[in-house]
Amino acid sequence: MLTVGIDIGGTKIAGGVVDEHGAVLARVRVATPGGIGEIDAAIVQMVGELRAEHEVAAVGIAAAGFIDRDRSKIYFGVNIPWRNDQMRPRLEQRLGLPLTIENDANAAGWAEYRFGAGRGFAHVVMLTIGTGVGGAVVVGGRLYRGGHGVAGELGHTRHIRDGLPCGCGQRGCIEQYASGRALQRIANEIADAGGIGVGLAAARTERGRLSGQTISELVRQNDPGAREAVRTVASALGESCAQLTASLDPEVFVLGGGVAQLGEHLRAPVEDSYRTHLPARGFRPAAAIAIAELHNDAGLIGAADLARQVRP
Repeated sequence: MLTVGIDIGGTKIAGGVVDEHGAVLARVRVATPGGIGEIDAAIVQMVGELRAEHEVAAVGIAAAGFIDRDRSKIYFGVNIPWRNDQMRPRLEQRLGLPLTIENDANAAGWAEYRFGAGRGFAHVVMLTIGTGVGGAVVVGGRLYRGGHGVAGELGHTRHIRDGLPCGCGQRGCIEQYASGRALQRIANEIADAGGIGVGLAAARTERGRLSGQTISELVRQNDPGAREAVRTVASALGESCAQLTASLDPEVFVLGGGVAQLGEHLRAPVEDSYRTHLPARGFRPAAAIAIAELHNDAGLIGAADLARQVRP
């Protein structure tokens, strides 16, 4: 059975036809429009284009927001102004197909559990490390959504009491210390302080504020300052994983999102920090630390597969 997955991001909407093995058979992509009505129209058009060439049974949407437990309403959108938005009934009527909505990190985590770095495990935690930090929890082969549907917001667990202010309204969330935005802040601070080595400081002087791409390039060139910035982020992330182990006891942590494209440069120091901070270390099993395999396709693949699970 084929289904459509739609991944709504702040800058683009990606869609695809996905088969039961997680393969993407066709793709469409558009820039994210400004208003909710325009986003609805874009989704309807994208699904129409995909249906023209493939017979599909259902549609899944991955959205960056808090979704209710019925996967029908978006309580709150992060980058798009959804506020108690009844997306599912509205779009089901326009599409004429069964529709399910899922948080984007949950969708990505489900995809990695089913088809990527988490396959073969029953207990998986995914952390998506992009502009912020998202999370997904799979327990016993089921996506854990919590009592109100909004479980898995792991980026908003506290890392430092009275720490940096966070967009969620609290302070000290791990998102402020282990995200792509945090990596940029730390790298720029190292560069402004004279850096470790000359690479970061020279790039800062030449290019102004350091971008994630510039930092990644310097990391791969083994620049000491850039590597130190990654180690700082990885240390916070590994400590957070150790704390999550105390409550969730996963078999594997999967690291996804843009920062995870650093691969082993990120994974190895995260694992070092995780094992250092693990409660009862040496006397309990430790989780594996893995890099996500599905990259930018994870959201749409996961949304499509969840639509298949919900609407067989």
